[in-house]
Amino acid sequence: MKIAHIAPPWIAIPPKNYGGTETFLYDLIEEQVARGHDVTLLAPGDAQTSAKLVSFFPQALLDSGLSWLAHLKAYYHIHKAIDYVKRRHFDILHTNLSSAADMYVFPLAAKLRVPKVTTLHSCFPFDRVQSWTGDADPYYLEWLSTAPMVAISESARVQVPYDLNFVGVVYHGLPMNIFKPTVERLENFLVWLGRITPEKGTHHAINAAKAADVPLVLAGIVDPHMPEAVRYFEEMIKPQIDNRQVKYIGPVNRQQKIDLLSHARGFLNPIEWEEPFGMVMIEAMSVGCPVISFARGAAPEIIVHGKTGFLVHDVGEMIRFIPRIDELARKAVRAHVEQNFSVGVMTRNYTQVYKRVIVASLSESSRSKAAIKSPSVSTPSSSLMTGFRTIEAAQDLSPFARDAMAATEAGPLP
Repeated sequence: MKIAHIAPPWIAIPPKNYGGTETFLYDLIEEQVARGHDVTLLAPGDAQTSAKLVSFFPQALLDSGLSWLAHLKAYYHIHKAIDYVKRRHFDILHTNLSSAADMYVFPLAAKLRVPKVTTLHSCFPFDRVQSWTGDADPYYLEWLSTAPMVAISESARVQVPYDLNFVGVVYHGLPMNIFKPTVERLENFLVWLGRITPEKGTHHAINAAKAADVPLVLAGIVDPHMPEAVRYFEEMIKPQIDNRQVKYIGPVNRQQKIDLLSHARGFLNPIEWEEPFGMVMIEAMSVGCPVISFARGAAPEIIVHGKTGFLVHDVGEMIRFIPRIDELARKAVRAHVEQNFSVGVMTRNYTQVYKRVIVASLSESSRSKAAIKSPSVSTPSSSLMTGFRTIEAAQDLSPFARDAMAATEAGPLP
């Protein structure tokens, strides 16, 4: 299958420490290449990938010193990427909606003949800058409303305030050959890991660990481009770091994260927002580390209460469940991720989505051609003519796309 991926241009692939969308893209593309697909990644030149890499500037924007507010280069990247795809043959174009600049994809790609699908990673509204929110999102519904969209959880799908064209829900997945425990003997500490922002609940994790009298290790990034995050860290988090009860080790890369979670008794996730997924929860559980999370966002879809962790509603409940975290079997915690959140499961599910989108696009193309060619002329059976035009259109498809079409004609896709 010939697949084109357009990456957001802000963070390197794979990310040095934080970057949920970029981690998702890296793992999905590596697995697609391993399965024999012909994959092209359109991303800044510092991306590391087994796919064919096409770049329009050498470095991810944040690493080159740009602010999230500087959209000109982001627009250039998306425009050039769409133009590249337009001039070549692909079976499917996969894009991502993570931040405001990604919205440019929809008007730019609206007339592409290539079947396309977008993974929605973040929450609406996208017309926002820190605490300011604009009203531009509804204007983009002209293109958004019909664009095939994948949600990363059922929670994320139902939170969308617009009637979008969701074609599936696909959970994120991890390469389980990389995410595996590095130690058997645990140490007496808990972990909080992620972007240090109020909605991630770092302060709640500190309060819970202190009340339970268990040391807490904080790991993650304070985004210097977000003044509110910097202020939150300086005023709410830094004063509580004493390197005994609360220790902050800064950002961690993938291997450091695996090692940290492998040693920890548990992971605390006291989120204060409806998080669309929460990659760090499956990262923790993949090495057997149980998770205690507020029951918000996708957490109830990811955690099996009493088996892979505990779902709680406030800091008081989190404190009460911390002593019970050692009751959970770490092998069972990891097995849950293997069965439901591996990169293999994710890639198979995206392949099924691609098939559905390709077939739907082909059918729509056939209907459009039929309307243009014979708007008012009597013809043989419309279904027969549509079949002729579908066969005609299929001549330009790759073998994979033709197989997808044939499978759908034979019966519904799984």
